[in-house]
This record gives sequence, structure tokens and C-alpha cells, in this order.
Amino acid sequence: MEKKEEKLHILIITGLSGAGKTQVANCLEDMGYYCVDNLPPALLPKFVELSMQSEGRVDKVALVIDVRGGDFFSDLSQSLHELKEDRIAYEILFLEAADDVLVRRFKESRRRHPLSDHRQLMESIQLERKMLEELRGRANLVIDTGGLSVRQLKDKLQSLYSESRSAQFTVNIVSFGYKWGIPLDSDIVMDVRFLTNPFYDPLMRSLTGEDREVIEYVLESPVTRSFTRRFLNLLKYLIPYYVQEGKTNLAVSIGCTGGQHRSVVLTDYVAGQLKKMGYNVLTRHRDVARYKMEG
Repeated sequence: MEKKEEKLHILIITGLSGAGKTQVANCLEDMGYYCVDNLPPALLPKFVELSMQSEGRVDKVALVIDVRGGDFFSDLSQSLHELKEDRIAYEILFLEAADDVLVRRFKESRRRHPLSDHRQLMESIQLERKMLEELRGRANLVIDTGGLSVRQLKDKLQSLYSESRSAQFTVNIVSFGYKWGIPLDSDIVMDVRFLTNPFYDPLMRSLTGEDREVIEYVLESPVTRSFTRRFLNLLKYLIPYYVQEGKTNLAVSIGCTGGQHRSVVLTDYVAGQLKKMGYNVLTRHRDVARYKMEG
């Protein structure tokens, strides 16, 4: 394939069945991407070549490629190798969710898993997860859609791929509770359960890390001050290397026991400090809503 000079943003959407690839493609289409669902991988280089010959009429494409292609899916590795040989840049967006989330979605939609021939649903999900391990490792960005509403997923995509987005590297920081599980799309996981827990103070038990009393309690601790200084220095050291490796997004997960107090405070504090340093930062408190609903 002859190398072309036209700039073309190529986004390959893949991941687990039921993880939301169709919703992502619909959102990207609304953002001006030319989207193709279930493209046979062997056609990827030819499709890219045609897009690059469009004289700018097609400047960004999103291609959904997954195991629905059956035997054709094995051609994906060779097609990606061809793009690399021709020095054509592309990004891989990998979508996933926990097994129980995928099972629930399949049961609600009553759709058949593409690998379900003579297999139970859970067996099909686990087989697909194993088949996609290598591809997941090559992804520029992994998104766990299990804890995201359609609105939150759309907002995340717009922050990453809309024309108005900053060209800066983006740091996504999420607070979570270990009792609810570690976010699957984490690049860095920081456990802050070593900090004194406001939960054991009756006056703060029903509050969250977004309340002033809890914020002051957590941040005024000498241990917290020492930790945040070291953690921020670690992030400052690591981020340039992630950028150098071609990542456009870093997922940092900060966890405490329930995701109610300490992790929330630290997420907001670290995000604020990184923003002051000039980094593009997005935050999300995955489990706080659980406690607000209980309250």
C-alpha cells in the first residue's frame, strides 16, 4: 500500500460482546466519524487506503471489529501489521465489563452470544475474554462500561474524541470501594486504606468525601500530606513515559474500603493538583451514589 499524506484518524473499536460497541459507534457517528460495524479484518488496509484517497472528505473513521467476524477475525493481527508497515497510525479502543454485567445485558436483550454454539453463556464470555487478551494488551485505551450510564459513556467519548477536545494527554481518575471491586480499565491502582477512616467517626459516617468535614479530616493528616506528595511525584515521573509510548489516556483508580470517604477526597485532591500542573484531568466517583441513595 502506497503511503498517503492525508491526515486520517483511524479508531478501531473492539472488545467483549455486550460491552457497548454499538453504542460507542453510534456516539462517534454523531461526532462526525464515518463508522463501519463488523468490518472483516482482511478489508481493513483496503478501507483505510480508500479513506485516505478521499481528498479530505473522510478524515476520521471508526471501525468495529470483533469476534462476530468468525474465522475472519484471525486476520486482524496481519491487517494491523500491514498498517504499521505502511506507517499508518491508528488507535485501538477496547471495551469490556465484568462477567456478571455481560450476563445481565445478554439476558435483558435476549440476544445470542456470537460464540455460543454448544456453549453456555458464561463459557462463551470467558472464551471470548481469553481470545481477546492479546488485543486488549495492544489497546491505546480500555474502557470498563459496567459502571457507566449511556450518558456517562457519551461524555467520556466526547472528552476523548470530539473535535473540541484538547490535544493534551488525559488523566482519568476514579475513586472506588474495594468492597465493590476494582475498576477493570485501571492502568494504576492506588490503595489508600492505610489512611485513618472517617467512617468510624459517628459525625462523619453518613457523609462522603465531597463534604467539607471529611475533606478536612483526611487532608489534615500528616500521613496524607506525605503520601500525596510522593504519589504526585510518581505520576509526574510516569506520565511522560506513557505519552512517549503513544497512550492518550491514563486511568488512575484510587480505592478505599467502600469508596465513600478517603478515596473520594484523594481523587479530587490529586486531580486538582494535576490540573494546576497543566494536565488535562477527568474525575469520577464510581461508588459515592450508593451512599447518597442510602442516605
